[in-house]
Amino acid sequence: MNGAVNSPRIVITYCTQCRWLLRATWLASELLNSFTTDIGELTLRPGVGGVFSVAVDDQVVSDRKVDGGFPDLGRLKRAVRDRIAPGRDLGHTDRATAPSAGTDA
Repeated sequence: MNGAVNSPRIVITYCTQCRWLLRATWLASELLNSFTTDIGELTLRPGVGGVFSVAVDDQVVSDRKVDGGFPDLGRLKRAVRDRIAPGRDLGHTDRATAPSAGTDA
Protein backbone atom coordinates (compact mmCIF):
# COMPACT_ATOMS: atom_id res chain seq x y z
CA MET A 1 0.00 0.00 0.00
CA ASN A 2 1.29 3.46 -0.85
CA GLY A 3 0.19 5.07 2.44
CA ALA A 4 -2.65 7.08 0.90
CA VAL A 5 -6.19 6.41 2.03
CA ASN A 6 -8.09 4.81 -0.81
CA SER A 7 -11.46 6.21 -1.70
CA PRO A 8 -14.27 5.59 -1.29
CA ARG A 9 -14.24 5.33 2.47
CA ILE A 10 -17.28 4.03 4.33
CA VAL A 11 -17.74 4.64 8.06
CA ILE A 12 -20.40 2.86 10.09
CA THR A 13 -20.85 4.55 13.46
CA TYR A 14 -22.70 2.47 16.04
CA CYS A 15 -23.74 2.85 19.69
CA THR A 16 -21.72 0.73 22.10
CA GLN A 17 -24.21 1.40 24.92
CA CYS A 18 -26.99 -0.10 22.79
CA ARG A 19 -24.77 -3.06 21.79
CA TRP A 20 -25.23 -2.49 18.06
CA LEU A 21 -21.81 -3.85 17.09
CA LEU A 22 -23.33 -7.03 15.64
CA ARG A 23 -25.68 -5.01 13.41
CA ALA A 24 -22.77 -2.81 12.30
CA THR A 25 -20.57 -5.79 11.45
CA TRP A 26 -23.42 -7.46 9.53
CA LEU A 27 -23.96 -4.32 7.42
CA ALA A 28 -20.20 -4.01 6.92
CA SER A 29 -19.95 -7.59 5.65
CA GLU A 30 -22.93 -7.09 3.31
CA LEU A 31 -21.36 -3.95 1.83
CA LEU A 32 -17.94 -5.58 1.50
CA ASN A 33 -19.48 -8.61 -0.23
CA SER A 34 -21.50 -6.44 -2.63
CA PHE A 35 -18.78 -3.90 -3.45
CA THR A 36 -15.70 -6.14 -3.17
CA THR A 37 -13.07 -3.96 -4.86
CA ASP A 38 -15.05 -0.71 -5.12
CA ILE A 39 -14.53 0.14 -1.45
CA GLY A 40 -11.17 1.59 -0.49
CA GLU A 41 -11.78 1.38 3.24
CA LEU A 42 -14.58 0.43 5.62
CA THR A 43 -14.37 1.53 9.25
CA LEU A 44 -16.48 0.67 12.28
CA ARG A 45 -16.57 3.65 14.64
CA PRO A 46 -17.87 3.13 18.19
CA GLY A 47 -20.15 5.84 19.53
CA VAL A 48 -22.71 6.45 22.27
CA GLY A 49 -26.16 7.94 22.68
CA GLY A 50 -28.08 5.71 20.27
CA VAL A 51 -26.07 6.66 17.21
CA PHE A 52 -26.16 4.44 14.11
CA SER A 53 -25.11 6.01 10.85
CA VAL A 54 -23.42 5.13 7.57
CA ALA A 55 -21.31 7.64 5.68
CA VAL A 56 -19.56 7.41 2.31
CA ASP A 57 -16.60 9.78 1.99
CA ASP A 58 -17.94 11.84 4.93
CA GLN A 59 -21.42 12.13 3.37
CA VAL A 60 -24.08 10.51 5.56
CA VAL A 61 -26.28 8.16 3.54
CA SER A 62 -28.17 6.70 6.51
CA ASP A 63 -28.80 7.95 10.04
CA ARG A 64 -31.07 6.03 12.42
CA LYS A 65 -32.27 9.15 14.24
CA VAL A 66 -33.00 11.14 11.07
CA ASP A 67 -34.52 8.22 9.13
CA GLY A 68 -36.61 6.92 12.03
CA GLY A 69 -34.96 3.50 12.21
CA PHE A 70 -32.18 1.28 11.01
CA PRO A 71 -31.36 1.28 7.30
CA ASP A 72 -33.09 -1.16 5.00
CA LEU A 73 -30.30 -3.23 3.45
CA GLY A 74 -31.50 -2.83 -0.14
CA ARG A 75 -31.96 0.91 0.19
CA LEU A 76 -28.55 1.25 1.84
CA LYS A 77 -26.83 -0.75 -0.91
CA ARG A 78 -28.48 1.43 -3.56
CA ALA A 79 -27.40 4.63 -1.76
CA VAL A 80 -23.81 3.37 -1.49
CA ARG A 81 -23.83 2.18 -5.12
CA ASP A 82 -25.09 5.57 -6.34
CA ARG A 83 -22.05 7.21 -4.73
CA ILE A 84 -19.27 4.71 -5.44
CA ALA A 85 -20.32 2.80 -8.58
CA PRO A 86 -23.20 4.59 -10.35
CA GLY A 87 -24.95 2.48 -12.91
CA ARG A 88 -23.77 -0.79 -11.37
CA ASP A 89 -26.39 -3.53 -11.34
CA LEU A 90 -27.14 -4.86 -7.86
CA GLY A 91 -28.96 -7.90 -9.18
CA HIS A 92 -31.92 -8.97 -7.06
CA THR A 93 -31.59 -5.86 -4.85
CA ASP A 94 -32.46 -3.67 -7.85
CA ARG A 95 -35.11 -6.04 -9.20
CA ALA A 96 -36.91 -6.13 -5.84
CA THR A 97 -37.73 -2.42 -6.18
CA ALA A 98 -38.72 -2.46 -9.87
CA PRO A 99 -42.48 -2.16 -10.50
CA SER A 100 -44.01 -5.49 -11.39
CA ALA A 101 -45.51 -6.06 -14.81
CA GLY A 102 -49.25 -5.61 -14.99
CA THR A 103 -49.54 -2.94 -12.29
CA ASP A 104 -50.35 -0.30 -14.92
CA ALA A 105 -53.51 -2.05 -16.11
